[in-house]
Amino acid sequence: MITRIGMKPKKYPEPQIRDMSERKLIGVHRMMSLTNNLTGMLWATFMPRRKEIFSIKTPDLYSMQVYPTDYFLNFNPATTFEKWAAVEVRDFENVPVGMETFNLNAGLYAVFNYNGPGTDPGIFQYIFSEWIPQSEYQLDTRPHFELLGDKYKNEDPESEEEIWIPVKII
Repeated sequence: MITRIGMKPKKYPEPQIRDMSERKLIGVHRMMSLTNNLTGMLWATFMPRRKEIFSIKTPDLYSMQVYPTDYFLNFNPATTFEKWAAVEVRDFENVPVGMETFNLNAGLYAVFNYNGPGTDPGIFQYIFSEWIPQSEYQLDTRPHFELLGDKYKNEDPESEEEIWIPVKII
């Protein structure tokens, strides 16, 4: 982690390990990469249409990434992945035109309660280069997601979100 002289490095939280049950999501998705990040465009498409979804289970938003299985083995910021803007629903009975469904499979997740701006890459550097290698877990190939609740404020330093990383015991 890079810090300026005289500054203390930011302390990132230790995760809670949670066994999540299956969740049903409705939303929109796009293919993108870290170098061609279309997240703002994705959310600008989803948010005005969110009210068309009738079976919403919670008000929280899901910012989900579905990575190719070898994404982290040969990391390249230009490699594309599927990014979703979605909400959790009770059922898939009334899917708005132009939106899609996603079954988020059950499994073990490391859940980091993160406070800070949504674009801080330091939290992910910490998770993938420090926490995972030093833990008793390894990365699983299920989707990753950020759960954006009522305390999420995008770029605000006081913003809060949960970062869910799929793991399995080594």
